[in-house]
Amino acid sequence: MKILLIEDDPFIARALCAALENEAHTVLWAPSGPEGLEAVKSGSPEAVLLDLGLPGMDGIDVLKSIRAMPSPLCDLPVIVVTAREALESRLEGLDAGADDYVLKPFHTSELLARLRAVMRRKGPIAGEVLRSGRLALNTVTHECTVGGSSVTLSKREYALLAALLVRPGAILSRRALEDKLYAPGDEPEGNAVEYLIHALRRKIGSGFIENIRGLGWRIRKESA
Repeated sequence: MKILLIEDDPFIARALCAALENEAHTVLWAPSGPEGLEAVKSGSPEAVLLDLGLPGMDGIDVLKSIRAMPSPLCDLPVIVVTAREALESRLEGLDAGADDYVLKPFHTSELLARLRAVMRRKGPIAGEVLRSGRLALNTVTHECTVGGSSVTLSKREYALLAALLVRPGAILSRRALEDKLYAPGDEPEGNAVEYLIHALRRKIGSGFIENIRGLGWRIRKESA
């Protein structure tokens, strides 16, 4: 899923971008209100994470401007992410059209859960499902199915499978997969990727993920 983050604090922005990309999302970052509105129009995001204390234009005004845009932009899911904890500020954000409101500081797992909940309420989005034959992965709800049967994945199993399914047939090296799975500074164990792939094969079947000796792994291209 493509997410637009409108946040002026670069430290918070980098941390959020890393957390979201670790969940196989694509992130656009805008550090000011006007840049955020331009990114809504030109970047085709599927959801917006919006700070309120922004340079150039307050977040509430950004939110009101989004809701005043023509369809489908006016219906973009927007989660306000801010340090303004006063009840009046929360009510103002919700009244202006926010789908949810998360107070700083927060745990990224809570934000991701709220994002998934908002996306489920908004309904399905075109292009949200990655597929290869009988294997399908919903990038909003994180649901994995094989032949229509649901499979429960861990966070890193999901991220690894999503990375491979973005381009079925393309080979990803160990380093490329580690970059998708771990935040900067994290040191994965030497066999972490192999362990995850082994766990995935036990859940989805052994035939989907192919090892290309000396190069890496890929999802076999299969017709539905």
